Amino acid sequence: MIKAEYRERGPVPKDVIQAVDFELPDPGPHEALVEVLAAPINPSDVLTLTGQYGSLPPLPAIGGNEGVGVVRAVGDSVQGLKPGQRVLLPIGEGTWRTHLIAPAQSLIALPEGGDAVQMSMLAINPPTASLLLDGFETLEKGDWVIQNAANSAVGTYLVQLARHRGLRTVNLVRRDAARKAVEVAGAEIVLVDGDDIAARVRDATGGGKIRLGIDAVGGDATERLAQCLANRGKVVNYGAMSGDPCQLSPASLIFRDISLRGFWLSRWLRESPPAKVGALFAGLAPLIADGTLQTAVAATFPIERIKDAIAAACRGERGGKVVLVPNG
Repeated sequence: MIKAEYRERGPVPKDVIQAVDFELPDPGPHEALVEVLAAPINPSDVLTLTGQYGSLPPLPAIGGNEGVGVVRAVGDSVQGLKPGQRVLLPIGEGTWRTHLIAPAQSLIALPEGGDAVQMSMLAINPPTASLLLDGFETLEKGDWVIQNAANSAVGTYLVQLARHRGLRTVNLVRRDAARKAVEVAGAEIVLVDGDDIAARVRDATGGGKIRLGIDAVGGDATERLAQCLANRGKVVNYGAMSGDPCQLSPASLIFRDISLRGFWLSRWLRESPPAKVGALFAGLAPLIADGTLQTAVAATFPIERIKDAIAAACRGERGGKVVLVPNG
């Protein structure tokens, strides 16, 4: 058994983490032993290694916040879960390892079939995209949504979910080379962000009324999204790729009554009833299993190459996600 462990945090993520051997006992009466099939490396994982994320586990810690595995053994009192069953790993459990023991009730059974690597990314980005679409504005088929950073993992999931729900999207990227990934995801309109974006969005949509803007960039990009919205529209921010605070002009706030909200999946998961969380995953899992929702994968790495995997995940202009496959 091998785990990717870090005992300190620092500015160079790959330098603080290493693969080390470990052992696990047999599962307790209400526990299950799970073999980890795949676990992605998300931006939040990297920020956790540098100490810049919103919540940090105590040290020493095992990296990874999501993944998928297969049950190998269960405790005597476990019901409804059996060896050989594929499960979603508990969020924040430290998934960058070959095996883990978890309370059986914390494991969510997954539908049979589907690619394990794709399924390993169920717990964070797809629910974020889903909740951004339906948690802040009541949208009906044919309505418009605009987002920036549309080539991100959340962005491409949002494109696919919106299309599945009959919504139309305007998708902004920061460079022309990023357009292709969004178009492949099924986007109708993809534009390079810039100072004149509001006029170009009006032209592209035929003056369509947009009430919801999804912001992952912050800084001046927040105001540019606001300028694309109808009066009383909402901007929902869930990231700060620019590194700058969100900015809204007095004109947007006062004269057009644009509102700015924030979204953090960790808080939503913590504050929502388990049944509501389970229903969200239950609705998304079949869409990943049948290929309706998927994301590009740039590379997969064994757990022994965790430093190389982290370096690859930190590299700019990747062609998709970096995913660990701890057991090959």
